[in-house]
Amino acid sequence: MLILGFQKMTLLDYPNKVAATVFTGGCNFRCPFCHNALLVTEIDKSSAYSSDEIISFLKTRKGLLDGVCITGGEPLLQPDIADFMKKIKDLGFLLKLDTNGSFPEKLKEIVGEGLVDYVAMDVKNSAEKYGATIGIDNYDLSAVEQSLDFLLEGKVDFEFRTTVVKQFHTVEDIDKTARRIAGAPRYFLQNFTDSGNLIGEGLEPVSRETLDEMLSAAKKTIPSASLRGV
Repeated sequence: MLILGFQKMTLLDYPNKVAATVFTGGCNFRCPFCHNALLVTEIDKSSAYSSDEIISFLKTRKGLLDGVCITGGEPLLQPDIADFMKKIKDLGFLLKLDTNGSFPEKLKEIVGEGLVDYVAMDVKNSAEKYGATIGIDNYDLSAVEQSLDFLLEGKVDFEFRTTVVKQFHTVEDIDKTARRIAGAPRYFLQNFTDSGNLIGEGLEPVSRETLDEMLSAAKKTIPSASLRGV
């Protein structure tokens, strides 16, 4: 496990739970608006945590924390992610996974083994704009499509979410995206914020008016769709 960050307690990352958050290093996408660029393009292994450190800490928080969120980067890049998750589950914690959906077989494996309780998958954009949005021209969407379809089967509790950026997203894109994930129990739109540590440059959030129009478009297909972070 390449673990480059660890937040010992959060009320934000795991819905309705008190959790710790593990940040893994490395990602196969290059989204220009990524707010965790230091986990993607400028990896500093000298400050990495060992998995044993994380597990040792969690042992002291049994009964105090509800769960653990594993985010990134892209956690499913880690070759030993399933073993790490099993150690966390064996301590009695709930486990949430954040993923970009590009490793459907790994996702199916950890769900099938009961290693995850909640999955949050980023749906980056409508199909025709996916490659540009993730910084990879002519990206083959088949893996992402498999993950979308698998989660929609309802074998694990999940949410979909889209970060909207003025330079990449239109109301029509959100309408198309919502139609693709019709039947999802939860779909969140979150406006881009500049963390000061981005992969790309010159990016802006959409206006509140546009954000509301995007939400209205999403709600036509997914009535429970909502905004996050506003």
